[in-house]
Amino acid sequence: MPRPHGFTYEQHAGGTVRISHHGRPATTLNGPRATQFLAEIEASDPQLVMARWTGNYKRGNERTARDHPRNRR
Repeated sequence: MPRPHGFTYEQHAGGTVRISHHGRPATTLNGPRATQFLAEIEASDPQLVMARWTGNYKRGNERTARDHPRNRR
């Protein structure tokens, strides 16, 4: 499974954090969620953390879904 890439984040005044993926807004975090996110960024791989917080990460079932008869063309 390829590692996530292309995520960036911006910390704004008032404690707001905006996460983007390839330049497009993915999510905005406020208050305690933003604080928790920033703590996780410091302790772990930033790309993995941002992928998990935005829900934009591989779940391991893509091949199974692709091979399902309903999805074949």
